[in-house]
Amino acid sequence: MMEVMLITGLSGSGKSKALKVFEDNGYYCLDNLPTKLLADIVRMLEQIEDFPDRACITIDARDANITRDAMAALDALEKIARIRILFLECDRAELLKRYKETRRLHPLMMLDSNLDLVSSIEMEKQLLSEIRARADYIIDTSLLSSAQFREQLVNTIPKDEQKPMSISFVAFGYKYGLGSDFDLVFDVRCLPNPFYVEELRGLTGRDQKVRDYVMSSPESQELFKRISDYLDTAIPMYEKEGKAQLVVGFGCTGGQHRSLTFAMKLAEQYEKKGYSTKAIARDTDKNVKEISSRT
Repeated sequence: MMEVMLITGLSGSGKSKALKVFEDNGYYCLDNLPTKLLADIVRMLEQIEDFPDRACITIDARDANITRDAMAALDALEKIARIRILFLECDRAELLKRYKETRRLHPLMMLDSNLDLVSSIEMEKQLLSEIRARADYIIDTSLLSSAQFREQLVNTIPKDEQKPMSISFVAFGYKYGLGSDFDLVFDVRCLPNPFYVEELRGLTGRDQKVRDYVMSSPESQELFKRISDYLDTAIPMYEKEGKAQLVVGFGCTGGQHRSLTFAMKLAEQYEKKGYSTKAIARDTDKNVKEISSRT
């Protein structure tokens, strides 16, 4: 049976932000489905080969028939899927503030031009009251920061289903430019350079001989330890702030030896700690071609 997280609640309470958090954790996400079609949509998804077994779906007052259809639709869905309901709410003063900042219309105001914002908020509470009573989780977002909101959302996901942060360790050559996609950059040009060792020049940090040479100096070992200590401190803080992907750059002259050694070793280290990692050699091909043309 597919696992379905249904997100609903007051307009402006953070449903779109919540949907992104579940998407980052491996859920297939659908926004604003007609409530009456929930069971039919899930049946269709289950028929798709190799489709994710987890879906996150938002339903709300944009569906004009939600009050009439919700209870029967939830009953039908429970027969074919494991469902949990997350209800998001927010106090009226904060909702008024948010609508003033975004200058958007409340969905009910678009359905009935005679309604004002305050009336729309109160009416929506009444329309969704039955679903709220059936919710497995209720989160009041009135006073939550983005990080606090994300933390509460992640807590609704079983630990074994939470997707770890993805960390890319990218080796690059300064002579080819820094690039704009790095979150963190470490310069390792201060370390002994295998380029000046004839038998290592044409190899890369993927070769054990190069890695052994780079890590043989006390300076390399000390720098590696300090970078590891920094990342051990920083990565959990990035996770807490809701970052799903981190790109860490290591630069040396050509991006072939020292930087790739560090990228490879740290990718292996953090994979063992449970993160999804990869080591990327951005400029190795460029550098090898330059070396070949000179020789």
